[in-house]
Amino acid sequence: MDIKTMKRLLSFCRPYMKYLYCALLCSSGQIVFTLLTPVFIGQAVDHIIGQGLVAFDLLFQKMIWILGSVLIAEIFDWLVVRLSNRMTYAITKDLRDQLFEKYETLPLSYIDSHAHGDLLSRMVNDIDLIGDGLLQGFTHLFNGIATIIGTICFMLYIQTTVALIVIVLTPLSLVVATIIANKTYKYFQEQLSLRGELGAYVEEMIGGVKVVKAYGYEQTNQERFEEINQRVYVSGVKSQFLGALANPSTRVVNNIVYASVCIAGSLYVIGGSMSVGALSSFLSYANQYTKPFNEISNVFTELQTALACASRVFHLLDIDSSPKQGSTKTLSHIQGHVQIQHLSFSYRDDEPLIEDFNVEAKPGQTIAIVGPTGCGKTTFINLLMKFYQPQHGQICIDGIDIQDMSSDYVRSLYGMVLQDSWLFQGSIRDNIAYGKKEATDQEIIEAVKKAHAHKFIIQLKDGYDTMISEEGGNLSQGQKQLLCIARIMLVKPPMLILDEATSSIDTRTEKQIQEAFDLMMEGRTTFIVAHRLSTIQKADQILVMNHGQIIEQGKHEELLKKNGFYHHLYYSQFEIQK
Repeated sequence: MDIKTMKRLLSFCRPYMKYLYCALLCSSGQIVFTLLTPVFIGQAVDHIIGQGLVAFDLLFQKMIWILGSVLIAEIFDWLVVRLSNRMTYAITKDLRDQLFEKYETLPLSYIDSHAHGDLLSRMVNDIDLIGDGLLQGFTHLFNGIATIIGTICFMLYIQTTVALIVIVLTPLSLVVATIIANKTYKYFQEQLSLRGELGAYVEEMIGGVKVVKAYGYEQTNQERFEEINQRVYVSGVKSQFLGALANPSTRVVNNIVYASVCIAGSLYVIGGSMSVGALSSFLSYANQYTKPFNEISNVFTELQTALACASRVFHLLDIDSSPKQGSTKTLSHIQGHVQIQHLSFSYRDDEPLIEDFNVEAKPGQTIAIVGPTGCGKTTFINLLMKFYQPQHGQICIDGIDIQDMSSDYVRSLYGMVLQDSWLFQGSIRDNIAYGKKEATDQEIIEAVKKAHAHKFIIQLKDGYDTMISEEGGNLSQGQKQLLCIARIMLVKPPMLILDEATSSIDTRTEKQIQEAFDLMMEGRTTFIVAHRLSTIQKADQILVMNHGQIIEQGKHEELLKKNGFYHHLYYSQFEIQK
């Protein structure tokens, strides 16, 4: 068992110790009244001396006491479960809050390099299993330990020798359970990892189901899924088989103990040193004494799963997601003078991407970045936004290195429209006001009209109050992109980044949007990532990238006259033979 992970998991209990103390107190009360019941039963048996020799008054009195002790024990048991539930779900809530906060601050490089389905699985499935393990621990472990201690005291009081037989033999079941639990831990870890892989694959295939169907890859994907699912099955069978061994193994030991108590107790009754009622009570205690060991063995299995899940969650929480910050400088007056000096970046040490990159964007200039796929255009934008940290060099805004500014502040300086539009579940109004929550309806409508989205919005049944489904599933791709453009036009940021912002819009609307962008870009430094070269002909400077390097630089007409890479790229795109 991973003691370090267990200690850390238990540290989440600290804010809720009042529930733990109350649960322990109620558990103690429940055990006391549960253990009193066999005493009353034994006394009731002793009042049945023989045929015609039954003390009915005393027997009825004991029956009342038995009923009362059972009812009180059940009330305490209900309280234990109630308090344990409150504590467990409060802890899992805190874990999810912390994990979601971590997701919000994780470096983009980590998110890009890990399967989203696995990250989702840790948030939902793993924390659910942690909660199940904690619930088993609080409701069964506490109750079991209290039962064992209380039963030992009562048995020693009734008959010391027979009690010692039970005390010596019964812990063997716990030893057996512990050995099995230790062997199952690695299988539970493997199973959780495979579940994450399975979830990631399913999430990926559902997200791309149209492409899958278009290329007829259903059978291939089914085979791949069955291969992963088979590994999940094999791992699950191994872990559950070993986990299932714990309970029957402990029951065998417990039945041996029970038989030994019957034999030894009967001999003492025959010898006259124990009454039949006392033996009856003792057998009840022996049975109760073995049950907690069975429950504890089940708890070990649940805890193994919970600890394996917790280790996966803690691994994410321990990732250093705070970029190194110097002073958190800000700009009193933003001019938009961007200087990139000797910038170098690579995703892998053995595969350099951007090397000794130098660019200057003067205030109000429009800088277009073009080049083949994989040349580093999007990476350059990610560096501008401080999503990634460069290995060498610096990026300065108005003379201040962005490493001396907070990430939030740097990102607030740019308005960004991506090729992949993103909308959340909510109204159209809320989606547009995402970057400016205090915006008035008049400001929202003004921004929407500039984005040429007002016409299609008012044609919807609920207009601006129309609820958008998950990822904008009830809107066309072009409509979603128009809303994203309206979102930026509402914010009016000091600088702009447009990553093929009109790629999903028809030609006529694109022309109108481009006019709105031209108006918005006046006086603002703008970086445009373009695939359609027709959209960047008016740029003040065009950077032609290839293999992470600027191989050509200049205005549209200048680059065409050079008869170089840009010239070839431009005319091949429009299929014009020179």
